[in-house]
Amino acid sequence: MSADGTWEITIQTPMGAQTSTVELTTDGGALTGSQSGNGETGAIYDGSVDGDTVTWKADVTKPFALSITFSGTIDGDAISGKAQAGAFPPMPFTGSRS
Repeated sequence: MSADGTWEITIQTPMGAQTSTVELTTDGGALTGSQSGNGETGAIYDGSVDGDTVTWKADVTKPFALSITFSGTIDGDAISGKAQAGAFPPMPFTGSRS
């Protein structure tokens, strides 16, 4: 299943549920795009796709600056996985293609 498209995801963080819109584009095994949420938008980086498995990183500055690594699985128009940010424990995320 292709990862290409717009995804609305919700991350279960220690500060409550955070929503984000992720635009993903595949080119072979590379994954590029952007992620927006909490009033900011930025490019994703270090993205890859292998079958139904996707990984990417995104930087945020609110509520404080950190890099988040996402790893997930695509199942049709659904995506789910874990987000790892700094010293925080892995946070589950789920979402769907818009």
